[in-house]
Amino acid sequence: MAQFRQEFTPLDRDAVHQDAARRKEEGWRYVQTLAVNAEDGVDLIYTYMKDGLLENLVVPLVPHGSSMPSITDVYLAAFVFENEIHDLFGITFTDLAIDFGGNFYRVAVSEPMTVISPEQKAAREKARRVAAAKAEKDAKAARAADAQTGYLADHPDAAGESKPGRVFDTASEADVEAKLAGMDPEKVARVRAAIAAKAKKAAAAEAAERDAELEAKLAAMDPEKAAKVRAAMEAKAKKAAEAAAKEGE
Repeated sequence: MAQFRQEFTPLDRDAVHQDAARRKEEGWRYVQTLAVNAEDGVDLIYTYMKDGLLENLVVPLVPHGSSMPSITDVYLAAFVFENEIHDLFGITFTDLAIDFGGNFYRVAVSEPMTVISPEQKAAREKARRVAAAKAEKDAKAARAADAQTGYLADHPDAAGESKPGRVFDTASEADVEAKLAGMDPEKVARVRAAIAAKAKKAAAAEAAERDAELEAKLAAMDPEKAAKVRAAMEAKAKKAAEAAAKEGE
């Protein structure tokens, strides 16, 4: 049985037709054009074969609803794939030699291969919100660090001191405890409560971020595989809860 080699190479969308014409002259055989739906567009993969090599040229993230140059004037057989991609993914091909005008398939909804479930959409939106919140949190921390650096530059003796609304920590728990030891007990209790609340809030935010990332990954999975992963996670959580309950008895 003949052995084939396979390679994947990126290709700029503006070079698709020129590349097809060159390969035609060099004796390459056209195999297929494959479309893969992605969150921010459609990946198009043009496959050609010559001398036992299958070369896959990847045009990444073609925007939904945009157009591509047809290669049917070079390889007529491509009309099947280009009509299919138009009807299922919503990518239009200009100067298509045999154009079915959107009637290659009878579909109940427009661009069915780009449709995602409500759960997938919610997971992606949640992941975006978490990412935006994290970016804002990081930006806020950076602004606070800049403000602190500026203050210390103007007040070099302030390092390690407590100021109204601002504590200059030296990144050591021992230093924090030393500061608390010199405070009024009632104030110490309030500070510790604030620290605990902040830590709890940070832990909750991290957990929410992890959950959002996991949901985004599950949304991109095959539904059957995602269901198995969810079942395994639920079983693990139940087992952990039972173990914790036994320890509390």
